[in-house]
Amino acid sequence: MTAKPFIKWVGGKGQLISQLETLLPGNFRAWDDVTYIEPFVGGGAMLFHLLSHYPNIKKAVINDINPDLTTCYKTVRDEPEQLIASLKEIQKEYDSLENQEAKSDFYYRKRDEFNTKTLSAVENTTLLFFINRTCYNGLYRVNRHGGFNVPFGDYKKPTFCNEEVILADSKLLQNVEILTGDFEETYKWIQGNTLFYLDPPYRPLSNTSSFNSYSKEDFNDAAQIRLKHFCDKLDATGAYFMLSNSDCKAKDEADAFFDVLYSRYFIDRVWASRSINSNPSKRGKLTEIVVRNFKRPSPCLYAAESSQELELSILLSDE
Repeated sequence: MTAKPFIKWVGGKGQLISQLETLLPGNFRAWDDVTYIEPFVGGGAMLFHLLSHYPNIKKAVINDINPDLTTCYKTVRDEPEQLIASLKEIQKEYDSLENQEAKSDFYYRKRDEFNTKTLSAVENTTLLFFINRTCYNGLYRVNRHGGFNVPFGDYKKPTFCNEEVILADSKLLQNVEILTGDFEETYKWIQGNTLFYLDPPYRPLSNTSSFNSYSKEDFNDAAQIRLKHFCDKLDATGAYFMLSNSDCKAKDEADAFFDVLYSRYFIDRVWASRSINSNPSKRGKLTEIVVRNFKRPSPCLYAAESSQELELSILLSDE
């Protein structure tokens, strides 16, 4: 079994791997002793793909501000057998329930238990797997107090445990450093030939399309600008980086937020299919941006020209 994400995560990059791979540094496979760093690991599609296909990655560091998620990664890495046994137990208990009403009641009891934050690592990860596969649309969303608040998803036969995936992922994660905190903390892990892949909470394309509440801390425009300054720090060290985000111009041609913010770097558009919108008419393909601080033969599709340049120039004047 090839290692792959063990959990569903909004904005996961599984469908974009082939496009992202074409944007890697041209000689990446020839690099020696690569350090690979993901400051916003999420579901880890890029992580598992690169670790599976690039043996020259000798050190990997992943980080997320969500402690439930990083605990999940540590549990898969360090206690896979215990996790598998626990998942099989909750699967048996859930499947024995007679109807969807009973399963819904069970879900909300387990959600409350998950929100107590008093569980062991294996117990917490078991419930994260459970709610991830039974909540609405596989969302991870929390309120201002950090409580998970996604409603029941009403799936008929969800599966909580893929034993082969967990064991394959555990093997691949053995040499991965797992951090919990702010993305800037990953800066100190730069060593030798270093590649960063940054996949932050996306900037919403509308007031109703925000699904970036993965933690109780908002990732607003000020945070996006702070992330850009962090990328400047990475660039100054000689580290390579790729960064994904929403394509504001796809929604509004005049919205050049990222084109101006990252104007000193290379920007590509890639195609993604997103189905997270509750309105089926608003689902479908759209472009996302990929920012790079290294050359590849893929030109930016759009020029950044709008009155927003002046506003962002003021915001960035402290560089």
